Amino acid sequence: MAEKQSKDEQIGIHKGSLSTLVKERQELMRLVNIVEQLMQMHIGALKELGVDVEKQAKEVMKDGGSGSKKKAPIEDIL
Repeated sequence: MAEKQSKDEQIGIHKGSLSTLVKERQELMRLVNIVEQLMQMHIGALKELGVDVEKQAKEVMKDGGSGSKKKAPIEDIL
């Protein structure tokens, strides 16, 4: 009987952990969506101001393509 309780406890722990992790993942996705919306707003504003964001992003990707260079901070991309 003690083995069954132990198994039931383990099942409960795993189910509780999964429930918590699902909620954490949902919150993370919500935050990612907010960040994406804010980035799109800033990109749109830069385009309205005549900044070619796509050209700059391609240049950064081209320069950052070699393995020896460090990745450029996001501030440099924008």
